[in-house]
Amino acid sequence: MKYTLVIKQGQDGFLIGQLKELPAVFSQGLTVSELKENIADVLDLYLEDMREKYVPQGVILEEKEIVFA
Repeated sequence: MKYTLVIKQGQDGFLIGQLKELPAVFSQGLTVSELKENIADVLDLYLEDMREKYVPQGVILEEKEIVFA
């Protein structure tokens, strides 16, 4: 899955990044590289939290892990 990282200039030399498709995923860094690493970490935590909170509705016919390129 692809995400759009929106980067803004923050205070004290920090860059602020937020995923356009998932606004709850945001972080900061001193360089674009550091910001990308931090966003990836936050995205992992966000998705893990969403998986833990997920409660399926109805009858589950199949559960299968797939990987999106």
